[in-house]
Amino acid sequence: MNLPTLRQLHYLTAVVELKHFGHAADRCFVTQSTLSAGIHDLENLLGTQLLERTNRKVLPTALGIEIADRALDILSLSADLVDLARSESNPLTGRIKIGIIPSISPFLLPKALPDIRKQFPQLELVLVEDQSEHLLKKLRAGDIDISLLAFPFDIGELNHIVFAEEQFWVALPNNHPLASKTSIKAEQLPIDELLLLSEGHCLREHALSACQLPTTAHRTSVQGTSLYTLIEMVAGGLGITLIPEMAIKSDMVSRADISIRPLATKARRELGLVTRPSYRRVSTLEQLAQSFANALDHSD
Repeated sequence: MNLPTLRQLHYLTAVVELKHFGHAADRCFVTQSTLSAGIHDLENLLGTQLLERTNRKVLPTALGIEIADRALDILSLSADLVDLARSESNPLTGRIKIGIIPSISPFLLPKALPDIRKQFPQLELVLVEDQSEHLLKKLRAGDIDISLLAFPFDIGELNHIVFAEEQFWVALPNNHPLASKTSIKAEQLPIDELLLLSEGHCLREHALSACQLPTTAHRTSVQGTSLYTLIEMVAGGLGITLIPEMAIKSDMVSRADISIRPLATKARRELGLVTRPSYRRVSTLEQLAQSFANALDHSD
């Protein structure tokens, strides 16, 4: 009895997620014809249509979606077989793919990576930067081994370990009335001046949560695609924004012509590593969590 190959399942999950043969082929590092042929072979093997193809787009059938969901489980388990073998021989060697969100990577990685390379020279870290939802999809599919995220965030059935927490700071133009205060309460923030990241960035939700504000409480007409963009907007006098504590000593903030003040609230965002329940490199995970925590502690 012929069975689907992992490669075919990988092709299917990519197309179902991206709904585009070209983009899926790029993700799988193959040509579009190779990917299309692989999925066609899979459909012939299963004796059913998995995708609806038109000249302009591709849509998965109901059965195609269900098979793709199960394929994600198979792919993640196969990835964990490799992880298990590696952890048995030496937990601090080999390659580990880590996904990290943009509101953490430029501030934490420069502090943490030099020490990690020094302490674990045989450990190769492959870094993937993306939004939280996309990283979780990659994690479930086995495309990455670990995700470094900020919480609260719904990770479903996945496991996580928290290694730090941080408060939020308010970034303001130097001539702003609130710049004269040593700290700022959430209720003092002028909501009509609040600048946030665009939809899909968890920092957006965390900032609103820290202020106990609804998702509509900000300037919807002005949204940034990165924290750097928001800082530039503040420096240009377009409004105010919230930044995580790890960013306040970065060159991005220290060189900007702005004022920063702590937000007087008990709300914190947590930082943690997310893994599949079947992930077995526990020692490696704990060592990395400790290294990231140490990097933040030493930056104070």
